[in-house]
Amino acid sequence: MGLSAVEAIIGAGWPFLVFAVLAIALAAAMIAVAAPLGQRHRDLTTGTRYESGLPAAGSLPRRFSIEFYEIAVFFVVFDLEAVFIFAWAVALRPAGWRGYLEALTFIVVLLAGLVYLWRLGALDWGTSSRLRRRRRPEP
Repeated sequence: MGLSAVEAIIGAGWPFLVFAVLAIALAAAMIAVAAPLGQRHRDLTTGTRYESGLPAAGSLPRRFSIEFYEIAVFFVVFDLEAVFIFAWAVALRPAGWRGYLEALTFIVVLLAGLVYLWRLGALDWGTSSRLRRRRRPEP
């Protein structure tokens, strides 16, 4: 008399179930212990900035322009593209023509995104590009 398919799956998956239950129990225990034991104090210096143990030097720094964040996101996206293309190049022979077509599709989609960003003006920096965007009439 053999095991049914459900019993085989349950038999093979019990270590994961035990791990998941223990992970959830550990997280719940840490939250439960931290709530009553956590620090609760209202000192005068609790909300002030801390600069390596020295008093704050001057006012708060001004905010960065959104272009810095845009370029950071673009860099991450296109840097990951390079990682995927390198992995594809390493496995070029086993992937065959199907892998080549999949990588080509991947590159075309990312190039379309780059062209879209370029046409949108997201890659333009400086005050002249901001002024041009403001002067454009809204459709």
